[in-house]
This record gives sequence, C-alpha cells and structure tokens, in this order.
Amino acid sequence: MLKTVGIAQKDDLIEVMPSLQRLKQGPVAIFECFQPIPCNPCENSCPKNAVVIGEDINNIPFVDHDKCNGCSKCVSVCPGLAVFLIDLSKDKGNVTLPYEFCPLPKKGEEVYGLDRSGKIVEICTVTNIRTAKSLNSTTLLSIETSKDKVNEIRFIKLKEENNER
Repeated sequence: MLKTVGIAQKDDLIEVMPSLQRLKQGPVAIFECFQPIPCNPCENSCPKNAVVIGEDINNIPFVDHDKCNGCSKCVSVCPGLAVFLIDLSKDKGNVTLPYEFCPLPKKGEEVYGLDRSGKIVEICTVTNIRTAKSLNSTTLLSIETSKDKVNEIRFIKLKEENNER
C-alpha cells in the first residue's frame, strides 16, 4: 500500500515500533522510513549510535530503541520528515514532529492532530516549540495527545479557520 498511495500501513509500522515498555520509559525515535534511498543524516547525527544504516547509503535505517535517548537530533535532520519522537512516560501521550510551515503555533495552543493521510484524529495541545541551528533549523513541535493516538498522529493543522495571524 505504501508504494501505491504513499501512506504507511499497519504492517509497515509494526516493524519499526519499539516495545510498549520502551515507550513508557521516555521519548524514543520512530522511523517511518520504508524505502531505500541514498540518505544518512540520521545515522551521522545520533550521539548514542542508536541509528545504523551501514556501508550502503541506500539501506533503510535500523534504530536500536534501547540505545535511543530521545534527543531529537534525528527528527530535525531527516530531509524526508519521516522521524518522530513518541513519549508515553507521563499521564498523556506526547509526539514530537518536524514542522516547516508558517505561522508557528504557540505553546499551549490547541491544534488538530492529523493522521498520515491528513485526516483529523483529535484536538491536541502544543507543549513545546524548538527551533535552533543545532536542530538543523527545523522547528520541532511537541504535542500532547491521548496515549492511544500517539501512533496515529503525524502532523498538525492550526485550528484557526483561515490560519492567519
């Protein structure tokens, strides 16, 4: 299905998900990179060597979730916007995602959490916004959501109807 419509399916995702136990320990990187392409900034950016591509730059990244500390460097350097952080260590779920649109939402703002096909999943709250040169100047948004929705939400839409500020 991924090759037909460009949207990852459940079978694709099961292979890249860490254990529930690891998800409850704190933020961890989820790589939704399923096609071999020449790319390796995630491997080079990981301070814990948790991401391995190997000698062939076309290899699909492998993530050792037990080594991953959720630093988010891989999220910010992925040119395909295919890496996210998920955190189930608190009362609510948290998803950190790359965001390259204007305007930026504000911390505390409610936004629509969207699934991989762009459909609204639920209303989420922005909990953190980070843009820094150390993050490749890509803005990372962290949003609070229901724990059972962290594996669905992969983008946001501002709630304002015309999105003007």
